[in-house]
Amino acid sequence: MDTTEAGRPVTMELLKAISVAFNSRDVDRIMAHFAEDAVFLMASGPEPAGRTVRGKAAIRQVLAERFRVVPDMRWEREAEWLCGSRAVTVWRVTGRAADGTALDYRGCDLYEFADGLITRKDTYWKIVRPDPAGGRSPLLP
Repeated sequence: MDTTEAGRPVTMELLKAISVAFNSRDVDRIMAHFAEDAVFLMASGPEPAGRTVRGKAAIRQVLAERFRVVPDMRWEREAEWLCGSRAVTVWRVTGRAADGTALDYRGCDLYEFADGLITRKDTYWKIVRPDPAGGRSPLLP
């Protein structure tokens, strides 16, 4: 069992509880896992890191809006790793936005914890788009 810096354990059970909370789309249940001064680096946004959201209140607001836009958003857990006060989760997210846009992405979260609470959540996901090059990337041979 790994522990956070303050000694509360980071376990596979904790990662599962976080996943269950996100799949409930209950913002209060999700926020119970975040520290007051947590940072959430979203997968997309205007910054090289995506979009940085700081503090529990701001994260709450972003998640509430996300679930209004994609009311059936769901994550399927694929793999998880623990390393001290850090964790990695790999998942597939699906859902349908209110405008009819379908989500189906594979991604991962890089977590940091202190005293059993998320202090940093850095989210990455694959960019899915039509492939006009027939499977070849113009950036790779």
